[in-house]
Amino acid sequence: MDSFFKISARNSTVGNEVIGGLTTFLAMAYIIAVNPSLLQTAGIPFDAALTATCVGAAVMTIAMGLVANRPIALASGMGINAIVAYTLCLGETAVDWRVAMAIIFLEGIVILILVLCGLRKAVMDAIPASLRHAIGIGIGLFIAFIGLKGGGIIVSDESTMLALGDLTSPTAIVSLIAILVAVALQVMNVKGALLISIVAATIAGIPLGVTALPSEWSFGLDFSTFAAPFQTVPGTDTMALVQVFLQPALLLFVFSLLMSDFFDTMGTVVAVGEQANFVDKDGNVEDIQPILTVDSVAAAAGGFFGASSITSFVESTSGAAAGARTGLSCVVVGVLFFVFAFFSPVIAMVTSAATCGALVVVGYLMLSDVVNVDWSKIEFAFPAFITILGIPMTYSITNGIGFGFISYCVIKIVQGKPGEVKPLMWVAALAFLVMFIVG
Repeated sequence: MDSFFKISARNSTVGNEVIGGLTTFLAMAYIIAVNPSLLQTAGIPFDAALTATCVGAAVMTIAMGLVANRPIALASGMGINAIVAYTLCLGETAVDWRVAMAIIFLEGIVILILVLCGLRKAVMDAIPASLRHAIGIGIGLFIAFIGLKGGGIIVSDESTMLALGDLTSPTAIVSLIAILVAVALQVMNVKGALLISIVAATIAGIPLGVTALPSEWSFGLDFSTFAAPFQTVPGTDTMALVQVFLQPALLLFVFSLLMSDFFDTMGTVVAVGEQANFVDKDGNVEDIQPILTVDSVAAAAGGFFGASSITSFVESTSGAAAGARTGLSCVVVGVLFFVFAFFSPVIAMVTSAATCGALVVVGYLMLSDVVNVDWSKIEFAFPAFITILGIPMTYSITNGIGFGFISYCVIKIVQGKPGEVKPLMWVAALAFLVMFIVG
């Protein structure tokens, strides 16, 4: 096992990988409850959506561990699952959920083709080093923001958009406990600090009424969503995949979802790589091709399983910060997803308040990369700044990256140096511009 996963070669241990895997799983386990609830509104039975979510995440996360050997866990992506439910199935398009999954499946196939052609890696290589570092920094702020928002420390406000929450509320108290424990243990260099903070905050939430104890158990699995793109749409005689081509307007969703998956993963891989030490000083990710290949297959697999697009989870940075360096941590995460397909009520005990401390500490760790941005030259500094600002402020990794790409190209034009921009950067910037215009 040590030889296969290169555990010693990466200065890790089996214990570190297990702790890292547990930390990542608990940080992203909310998807087990959230994704089925969202997909249920699209017409998918809850138990079937739960099975698809857990099995899909388990299969693709284990595949990432065995094929790419990097600590990057995957599951149904937040954002895309909301598009499936509220835009594709309940919006003006109002398509059957099987057709929505066919769109996801097609989007994954297109991304896989781009990866196999080397285009996805080429786009990564075309990004200036400062922008690569900025993506990781922006994601760090994004992660911390998600933690603080979920923990009730930051709340929405009509007059100021954001405001300080009620720090005396039970949810905020649990969040503050999570932050205090995570930071204190981090200062003392305790192994598994982030994992311990999540468990401690979950326990502290019981008497405060934040942590809900399981009231019932569900042991069955429902595979009725599997092969969704190839199922016949009720009320028609046609396969869901065929329905997409019969309504050409739906192909626009393939493009927009592709942009989101394409660049979200790019940012996530850089962010996790910087925590797990497989990104060099110029922001280049080592052995990125197998990572991108598995992620692309996962997008298509999400449509096939009926779980929405399965993608690399940025919460994997918490596991990397806890010591995960190899794919063994992914195997741990994958096995836990399989197990908790039967015990989802246990995962429901882990609230966003309990994971707040881990996410805030990870955000802090990722900000250390700010020294690698070249702040002395505006053509690098401003795109980096707008990327760092755009990711948390728009609640989207893709939007932030798009702002950075477009501003970099515009500045180079103004400087009279358009030839310094690599061709694929122009293509990517134009694609972002089209995406922003057509929404």
